[in-house]
Formats: sequence, C-alpha cells, structure tokens
Amino acid sequence: MLGWWHELMKFKDLLILTPEFPDESNKRIGGIFVKEQVNYLKNYFENVYVISPTSVWREYLFKGHSENYSWDKARVYHPLYVNFPFPYIGKYLKRFWIYLEKRAILKLIKSEKIEFDLIHAHYTWPTGAIAVELKKEFKVPIIITEHTHVTLYKALKRKDPFYLRTWERCDAIIRVNKKDVPLFKKFNENTVNIPNGFDEEKFYSMEQEKCREKLNLPLDKKIILTVGNLIEVKGHKYAIEAMKEIIKKREDVLYTIGGSGPLKEDLQNKIDESNLQDYVKLIGFVPDEDLPILVNACDLFVLPSLSEGNPTVMFECLGCGKPFIGTKVGGEPDIITSEDYGFLVEPANSKELAEKILVALDKNWNKECILDYAKQFTWNKISERIVEVYKGGL
Repeated sequence: MLGWWHELMKFKDLLILTPEFPDESNKRIGGIFVKEQVNYLKNYFENVYVISPTSVWREYLFKGHSENYSWDKARVYHPLYVNFPFPYIGKYLKRFWIYLEKRAILKLIKSEKIEFDLIHAHYTWPTGAIAVELKKEFKVPIIITEHTHVTLYKALKRKDPFYLRTWERCDAIIRVNKKDVPLFKKFNENTVNIPNGFDEEKFYSMEQEKCREKLNLPLDKKIILTVGNLIEVKGHKYAIEAMKEIIKKREDVLYTIGGSGPLKEDLQNKIDESNLQDYVKLIGFVPDEDLPILVNACDLFVLPSLSEGNPTVMFECLGCGKPFIGTKVGGEPDIITSEDYGFLVEPANSKELAEKILVALDKNWNKECILDYAKQFTWNKISERIVEVYKGGL
C-alpha cells in the first residue's frame, strides 16, 4: 500500500506526460492508447493536462507541428524543444536531453499557469525520467506506465541508470504485461500489472453484412484483417507469406491490411511477386470512425508482430466479438489465455501462422463468449484500476 494518498478527492488535477499523443483528428495516431485512457480518466478529475513535447526533429520529419487542443476537461499541449537527431546517446547527453525537455515543460507550465496534484508519465524514457525530476520541484506523486518491450530489456541488460533510478524514485509503476512485474519489483515494490483496453462506446458487435456493404467489401469471402503501421516490427511480411500457403487450401479468402508507413512499397512488391493481388489488399490509413466497422466486417483479426507491448487492437477486436491471432510477445499471452478467444504463434513463423489461420477460418467461434470475456478490458474498467493505483491501493 502506498502511504501518500487515502482519498481520491485530495487530488483534483492530473498531469499526463507522454512522448507521443494524437492530434485532434487522430490522423497522427502515435499514443492513441494514451488518449483513449485519458478520455476515461478525465471523469475522475476536475482538470487533466496532457503535455507531449515535440522535438524540432520530429516536427521536421512530419512537416508540421501538432496544435494544442482541448476536449471536455482535458487540455493537450505540444511544446517544442530541441534535442538530438539520433536516438542512441550516452549518459552525459541523456542528462542534457532531460534538461532541455524539462525546461520546455516548465516554461509551458509557467506560461499556462498549470497546477496539478499528480503526474502520470507514459514510458520510462524520457518522460518518466523527466517526471521524477519534476517531483523534486512540485512535491507530487509520480506514476509511470511502461509500455515498451525490446527497449525495456535492452535497458535492463545494460543496467541503464536513467531507467533504474527512475523506477526507484517514482511512487508506483504500471506494467502492461504480467511477466515483467517481478523485474520491476526489484527496483520498486509498488508495481502492478494493468493492461490496455478498448472503448466500448466505439467497439462493439455490429452486423457483419451491413459493415461489409458500408465499406464495399465482398460478402462471399472470408476476410482476414490486420491494422497497424507498415513498419518492420509489425511483421506484415510473415502474414503475406502465410497467405501463399493458405490459398493452396482455400481461395475464398481476402487479407486486408490497414495502415500506412515506410514499408508500403516493399509490401506491395511482395504481394505482386507472390501473385497475391487478388487475395491481399493494402487499404492505407483507416480513419478513426471506420475502424470499428472494419473490425466488425472481418472474420478474423491477425497481428503478426515481432514485438509488442499490449496492443489496443487486440482488445478492440475482442470487444467486437472477433477471434484474434497474434504472436507470443509482450502482453498478448496474458490476454489470449484460451483458444476460445484466438490463437498465438511464434513470431516470424509464417508456416505456423498459416496453419492457425486455416484452423481459425474453419472454427465455429462463440461470439458471445468472446464478448463476455472482453468486458473486463473496457477503458471504463481499466481506468478504475488505474485510479486505484493513484489512491495507493496496489
């Protein structure tokens, strides 16, 4: 039990620090799970302030600066600051990075007259490290949610002091998967597992035929769906390779890949070289309002990632009553605990992925069972658990 908070109403204003946060229209979706979480956490506070510092290099890369905006009781700020154009830096430069980003945050807090009683930082580096520095000045509790997977293990292996000291100095840690909790407890006993979730007001079961008609998708195909950025770690190429095996067994399948990213041309070339143009389609960025319809239109959701934290699309899929096929990485084994909800395969294994997809396409899934299981992962339920951590009720 934490001793610094006994009553929720003692804290009225919450500050969220996060390295990424979507723009107002959700066209930039980095950190979308943080925004979904904030949408429910704001119900517990008078004000929620979100500060997501933007480096000049990120602004240059995206050719534009994210604008500040607000909705309901939440206000979002993207202060601009200068850091380094390369991600891997030594400890002395890391100290300078913290100084530069902290300075930008403090300048914003002062100019906007932001007051807060609690800081919740997403990710240890850099926002968690900055949060524990802010704690010295503002004397407020610090909660850190760690989402990363590969980055985390690299930091532990090299005993990165900026990670280890941050965990020791914060008041509580939320880890999105269960198996890493003992690792964090070595540095901070106040560690708890809380997964991500989904918005039940957006993701719920809809009639599949109507969803397909709305999106102009075929009614006579088994539709497999993946949604995610077109980057290496998402493992799209392994699912495309799996499709070569799947169509040998059945041809009534359409694999739809939603998302944008640097690998679009490479993936399209792979589809063309494999003569899968009739079976695999890259549909580009999926607007926020279309995603629930697209998930409901599919028969099966596939996420072939090489690494994950705790993907929100997994919960959104289950929230629509759809079976999920993922990989044995991150927090996925914590959630897909039964073959009633889906299957998990080894990452980068196209053969096993093809086998499981074929089994899943033939299986008579119990939608009500999946929907009932998903209820515990609504953001409403997850936010209640986060608030318990704020209270100190670990």
